[in-house]
Amino acid sequence: MKIEEKIKSAVAESVSKLYGEEIKSESVQLGLTRKDQKGDFTIVVFPLLRFSKKNPEVTGKEIGAYLIEALPEAAEFNVIKGFLNILLSHSYWINSLDEVKGVEEFGFEKATDDSPLTMIEYSSPNTNKPLHLGHIRNNLLGYSLSRIVEANGENVVKTNIVNDRGIHICKSMLAWQKWGEGKTPENSGRKGDHLVGDFYVKFDQEYKKETAELVASGLTKEEAEAQSELMEEAREMLRKWEAKDSEVFSLWKMMNDWVYKGFDESYKALGVDFDKIYYESETFSVGKEEVLRGLDIGLFSRKEDSSVWADLSKDGLDEKLLLRGDGTSVYMTQDIGTAKMRFNDYSIDKMVYVVGNEQIYHFKVLSLLLDKLGYKWGKDLIHFSYGMVELPEGKMKSREGTVVDADDLIAEMINTARDMSKELGKLEGYSVEDAERVYYTIALGALKYFILKVDPKKNMTFDPRESIDFNGNTGPFIQYSYARIQSVLRKATDKGMLIPEKLDENVELTTKEIQLLSLIMNFPNIVSEAGKVYSPAVIANYIYDLAKEFNQFYHEIPIVFEENEAKRSVRLALSGVVGDIIKQSMWLLGIDVPERM
Repeated sequence: MKIEEKIKSAVAESVSKLYGEEIKSESVQLGLTRKDQKGDFTIVVFPLLRFSKKNPEVTGKEIGAYLIEALPEAAEFNVIKGFLNILLSHSYWINSLDEVKGVEEFGFEKATDDSPLTMIEYSSPNTNKPLHLGHIRNNLLGYSLSRIVEANGENVVKTNIVNDRGIHICKSMLAWQKWGEGKTPENSGRKGDHLVGDFYVKFDQEYKKETAELVASGLTKEEAEAQSELMEEAREMLRKWEAKDSEVFSLWKMMNDWVYKGFDESYKALGVDFDKIYYESETFSVGKEEVLRGLDIGLFSRKEDSSVWADLSKDGLDEKLLLRGDGTSVYMTQDIGTAKMRFNDYSIDKMVYVVGNEQIYHFKVLSLLLDKLGYKWGKDLIHFSYGMVELPEGKMKSREGTVVDADDLIAEMINTARDMSKELGKLEGYSVEDAERVYYTIALGALKYFILKVDPKKNMTFDPRESIDFNGNTGPFIQYSYARIQSVLRKATDKGMLIPEKLDENVELTTKEIQLLSLIMNFPNIVSEAGKVYSPAVIANYIYDLAKEFNQFYHEIPIVFEENEAKRSVRLALSGVVGDIIKQSMWLLGIDVPERM
């Protein structure tokens, strides 16, 4: 039984013995003691006054005295304004350390064949442009979330839906056809996804030029856009694609293959992967069938221009387009088809979509439409929404070519890590190859941690140089803390200092050691909380607190140079467990930690 459960149970027992009232242990309000007060756990006394019929201080003292007698782990107590602070014995903390040292994946729950299956969708790129900074946040959140859910004892399927068809794809294709001059990734030396993205930008430039000329001739902006020959050619290309025109289909396949190879390189550099990839080109037709079935049974209606709509006004929403008048589908059609295919492929208990918060309305509609179409899992889908990510310079725009490509950003991060490490002399004596490996680990750790430490729902500004600082709340600071611990443990091993299987429970602990032990024993609760609220930030901020606390301990208290063997063994064991938890926590964030730094 966890110590929190023991304390709650003992409090419930005290209310029964002292005041003759029965309460459930779950109703006891218990939390960690504030840092400005003396204690390990704090019980809120106020809700218990109706049973004691006494003031908060007297009630707290009576329950505290009972706990000291009934709970072997409790050593002292104090009462401050209706809050009962309990201090646990040093022997409790040392025995707890004994229990967790060397335990693989402490704080994690193991999934079984009977555990729930959660599918997590992330990335969802379009094949008309390379991955950019916004995709990086999406991928890192989705990948980390998959590991957090797995650590909470669920089976996980990581999935991606590639938006490989539609008008935006046709814009790149048409621009290549008109102005590409036969360029390929091979003959241009340009990465495939970047090359296709260039033509998406080119289309927008030519489209703007065309509409500007029409406006100059006397048309309104709306009239000019409606009469654009370039846009009509793109729409015609989409119609031909859906009709399986061989020439258009061949061009589409060639350019998409360029992009897929580029994506694979970016995903590998970013350290994320998927168990199953779906393609809109395969799912949209399933979605169209579902929409037409809904039309047949009276769920949807067809308008004069032959477009198909869902009227959701009775559900507090508005009308939603499902099929255009020319029969081509929209994103919603594709999402309906993808959802059906996924639930046919897997016995999913939970479906989580990692998609930006600008799509909140879209997922409300999707959930409702799936439910109306008879899929009971429609109502239960989870939209894990997150805020925008920007650079200090401001927002990015794909059409105008002002986005920050993922590849460019990763390269910049590695260069920054190299420069700052050399500046600080962090990797002196390393071979060039080993140093480059560490630069990469530091760069990706900085990028991932800086993004994941922010509450996902909030918009954020990403500053590459700030993220790679070796001090403060950054990935490199935590990585360096882990490397420091490994250095301490290596020195101890070199001196023949072994950690005994059973630590001496009579060792008198310092306040710093107890603070570290309290953080360690709270790790399972942190993993559980991160899974409940779907937030890697819970893990990131916990691990920063742990690393910061360890560094203070390291500077204030001797470890290897402690002469008392029993004390030294406790401190080495404590350091080892902190290192293990840092490594596990960073794994949850998808971040590697170097053994030396």
